[in-house]
Amino acid sequence: MMLTYQHFTAVLLLIYDSHFLRGIYYCLCVFWCAAARMSEVELEQRMNIKFLVKLGKSGNESREMLVQVYRDNAMKKTAVYKWVKRFSEGRESVTDEERSGWPATSRAEENIAKIRQIVRKNCWLTVRSIAEQVNIDRETVRKILTEDLDKTKVCAKMVPEELTKEQKQRRVTICQYLLERQDDILGRVITGDETWVYQYDPETKQQSAQWKAANSPRPKEFHQSKSRVKTMLLTFFDIRGIVHYEFVPTGQTVNQVCYLEVLERLREKVRRK
Repeated sequence: MMLTYQHFTAVLLLIYDSHFLRGIYYCLCVFWCAAARMSEVELEQRMNIKFLVKLGKSGNESREMLVQVYRDNAMKKTAVYKWVKRFSEGRESVTDEERSGWPATSRAEENIAKIRQIVRKNCWLTVRSIAEQVNIDRETVRKILTEDLDKTKVCAKMVPEELTKEQKQRRVTICQYLLERQDDILGRVITGDETWVYQYDPETKQQSAQWKAANSPRPKEFHQSKSRVKTMLLTFFDIRGIVHYEFVPTGQTVNQVCYLEVLERLREKVRRK
C-alpha cells in the first residue's frame, strides 16, 4: 500500500499527539479539500464546454456563460479556447492525458547521432525545432549541441561581395607572388584613409564609471550630443608609420581635384625623404 501525505501525517499525530502537528494536519486537510474541489469545478466546466460546443457555441460565448455561473472560479479565457478547440476537433474525454515525460536516456548516443545528422543537413535550425524533431527537451538538445558535438552558434560574417573561384584563385596567386619576391615591396606601398575629427567626443558610459560608497547616491551626468564642429583628416601611411597627413579646410569639397592636389603634396613629401 502506498503511503500518502495524509497517512504519514496521521501516523505522526498518533505517535506524538502534538498541537503543532494537529495544526499542520488541519492545514493539509484544508489544502487537499480545496485542491480536490478545484479539480471537480474544472472538470465540471470542461463538461459544460463540451456541451456548449455540441450546441454550436463559440469560445467567446462559452466563456461568458461560464463567468455568469462560476464568476471568479471560471476558467481563464485561454483555457476555455483550448478546450473548445479540442472538443470541436472531436475529442470526447474531459480529463487530462497522462504525461509520459522525457525519457532519462534522452542524451543517448542514438539522439546524439540524430541531432548530428539534422545539423549537417540544416545548420540554421533553432534548438526548439531540433527538439521537436527528435522529441526531447530543449535543454538536452542544447547540451548535446554544445557539449557532445562541440557546436557554437555564430552569426555569418558580412563581406562586400561574393567572390568566384577564379577571383579567389587570382588573389592566392598574387599573394604567393608577393611572398616569393626578394625586394621589399611592402615597404614601398603607401595607403591612405580619411576620417571625421570632432571638436570633442561625448563621454561614454564606461568612461563615466566611478567608485562610490555604499550609502552614497548614484552619480548623474547630463546627456551630451556629438559635436557639430568637425573637420576631415586625410592620412597616408606605410609599414613604418604615418607618411603624410593634412586637414581639409572648412567648406572644401573633397573631389578628384582636391585629391589630386593632396597626392601631389604627398609625392613631394616622399621625395624629400
